[in-house]
Amino acid sequence: MSADYDLILRGGRLVDGSGNPWFRADLAVRGDRIAAIGDLSGATAQETLDVSGLLVAPGFIDTHSHAGPGLATPELSHGEPLLAQGITTVFVNPDGGGEVDIAAQHEALLTDGLGVNVAQFVPHGAVREAILGMADRAPTPEELAAMRRLVREGMAEGAWGLSSGPFYAPGSFAATDELVALASEAAAYGGAYQSHVRDESNYSVGLLAALDEVVTVAREAGLPGVHTHIKALGPPVWGFSTAIAKRIDSARAEGVEVYADQYPYPASATSLSAALVPRWAQAGGREALLQRLENAADRARIRAELTENLARRGGADRIQFRSVASDSVLEGRLLSEVAQQWQLSPEDAALRLISSGEVGIVSFNMDESDVRALMRQPWTMTASDGGLVPLGEGVPHPRGYGTFPHKLRRYVIEEEVLTLEAALRTMTGLPAQVYRMPDRGRLALGAIADIVVLDLETLRDRATFTDPHLLSEGVVHLLVAGEAAIRESRFTGVRAGRVLRKAGASATR
Repeated sequence: MSADYDLILRGGRLVDGSGNPWFRADLAVRGDRIAAIGDLSGATAQETLDVSGLLVAPGFIDTHSHAGPGLATPELSHGEPLLAQGITTVFVNPDGGGEVDIAAQHEALLTDGLGVNVAQFVPHGAVREAILGMADRAPTPEELAAMRRLVREGMAEGAWGLSSGPFYAPGSFAATDELVALASEAAAYGGAYQSHVRDESNYSVGLLAALDEVVTVAREAGLPGVHTHIKALGPPVWGFSTAIAKRIDSARAEGVEVYADQYPYPASATSLSAALVPRWAQAGGREALLQRLENAADRARIRAELTENLARRGGADRIQFRSVASDSVLEGRLLSEVAQQWQLSPEDAALRLISSGEVGIVSFNMDESDVRALMRQPWTMTASDGGLVPLGEGVPHPRGYGTFPHKLRRYVIEEEVLTLEAALRTMTGLPAQVYRMPDRGRLALGAIADIVVLDLETLRDRATFTDPHLLSEGVVHLLVAGEAAIRESRFTGVRAGRVLRKAGASATR
């Protein structure tokens, strides 16, 4: 007699992703789908796992990930740092950066197999650069039409929406009407708009005005808008979480579909140039910036604004280097320490580093009360904003290795900022709702069997800001489309991930 199912998970505590309380049940998988939930004591399966005492939940959806380039390499396509967190799906090309050619990226991601599922955004900044380069001006009608065409083509290839980063050059050179026009193309395919907002502090328009821009784009383009990695960055805006929440609640009360995502840390990560160099100095690209730094008047102006931007970030002792192209020995050290060693001011040390090559930083710029307040909002999802780099390369932000277990261990189990069910909803059902993924993010009949089984006693992140290349613990089993990527706390080597195409895309792959 043939078995009823391929796999049965028996006796677990199921959290279905909706936010509802957990319940005890068996869960059966057939092929890549959930086939039954309930008392399956009389059913048979090719394999049965006793998960009594463990928690069964939908696989986690990371709505903002920089793992795309790594996943497209043979060395990192396994995605093990992601799998160890319980992540089964990542959204790539965030912040307006990444690949414009969605079809080509799709193929590259599949070349060596995928450990996790990948959903793609069309990145506004990269689209703009493809048509206008690094020019600080509005597009001509012909250029805007070309940009619209690129967004349309990307959406037709299966992208899930438009990402933007008007904080960064060249996205910062775009006016709101440009973002609305391109988001409208994504809306035509049922996509969403996710934005690293124009200002997370008081750099330019201010934090609240930057949030208002997301609301404007969502309203005028007619699609969900997401304020990604939401935060109040730097002492000038600490305490703004209350005003942020009121603004989003007000927009939603008016019928504008606005959400946020957040990584559960008080530190962000970006480049030293993005954090400190004014955008006017970056117009024209890196060579133009270097030329301005050679001009005494321009350098003095850049240095003066850099001083203000450093203060916005809380000072030189809150800037830690995660990658330094010119001198890897500096990785993991503070800007204040390096400046003292070089007998330079922090400003001059920063300019020396910026002139020497690319520098990535971790910036300790948030207040924990804001982190907790924004985490509690019913419209806030969980996202890592993490990358995927070879083991031992640089000193990256630990969020790439620990976001999801960190949130559950610290903010649920230890500090009780959220209930377990509410936190898991931010990682599963809510992202699936926002991005219109009807067969993911829930434990439900017919849903794709992306499933994580957790031991809450051992669940923890191990990555730290000074030792970030440490895998999380506590994921006992992990299924990606019904196949075991982790079994009995060990990686199986199975690469069952897919590049997910949004329903309605024109091509079939």
